[in-house]
Amino acid sequence: MELAMVGLGKMGLNMAIRILGGGHRVVAYDPNDKAVDKAQGHGAHGIHGLDGIAMELSQPRIVWVMVPSGEPTEKTIDNLSVVLSPGDIVIDGGNSNYKESMRRASSLRETGIHFVDVGTSGGIWGLSEGYSMMIGGEKEIVDRLHPIFETLAPAPDKGWGYVGPGGSGHFVKMVHNGIEYGLMEAYAEGFDILKAKEEFKLDLHQIAEIWRFGSVVRSWLLDLTAEALEEDRDLSALKAWVADSGEGRWTVAEAIDLDVPAPVITLSLQMRLMSRHADSFAAKVLAAMRNKFGGHAVRKSHE
Repeated sequence: MELAMVGLGKMGLNMAIRILGGGHRVVAYDPNDKAVDKAQGHGAHGIHGLDGIAMELSQPRIVWVMVPSGEPTEKTIDNLSVVLSPGDIVIDGGNSNYKESMRRASSLRETGIHFVDVGTSGGIWGLSEGYSMMIGGEKEIVDRLHPIFETLAPAPDKGWGYVGPGGSGHFVKMVHNGIEYGLMEAYAEGFDILKAKEEFKLDLHQIAEIWRFGSVVRSWLLDLTAEALEEDRDLSALKAWVADSGEGRWTVAEAIDLDVPAPVITLSLQMRLMSRHADSFAAKVLAAMRNKFGGHAVRKSHE
């Protein structure tokens, strides 16, 4: 098969390389010419404008979009809708909000262009390990794309699947990321407790390595934690500031809309927000109240 990869950031480039390794032809585009040159170095055919897709691919064309969610994805798909023809296929493999994917599927359908949303997990390890893919769209269109998904997946019959109509792929990926927030928070709190027990002088890297084998809490996230603790035993090189890319927020909002209790995922998101407030005003209010009602000691800002 042949397809165009639009967006050659780290993940997009790695996916293109894996597709090329499966014997497929890849036409590569990115606004950054250096990224296009890098893709060409791996065997892709580079182009320097979306117009080149129509000329370089035979119909029906397949275009995989791997750009940041939100406005970049919106602009890219809008531009592709002008370049492509009825029967062509647009795949959004980024972390778009599933509601936007439902809207895009409906909008492109009016032009005769098919839309497939692929929630993609694997990060920087996907090139060697394969990608987990949760796929939404028209089933008959997804069926046509099997050779691409089988090449990108950890194995032809593992780690990927069709989950439902347009938008469902990104919905499942959203919940996947919400679960990820909770798992990460549980590990973080557990290691924080271990570190706080100073009298035992625990080796956190050693404990992570013990847990990696045979334990019921073993996981890939734990493998990565062990690796990080081996490189920096007390993580002194890191600032206690944790970002969120949006999917956790969307998961919590969806849980509220559906009246589904999700306290662990919700709290894990709140803990990420808390990490960005080293000098928390809320904590100051708490300290002031304790001092006023019970005479409890407080620490002054200059201490």
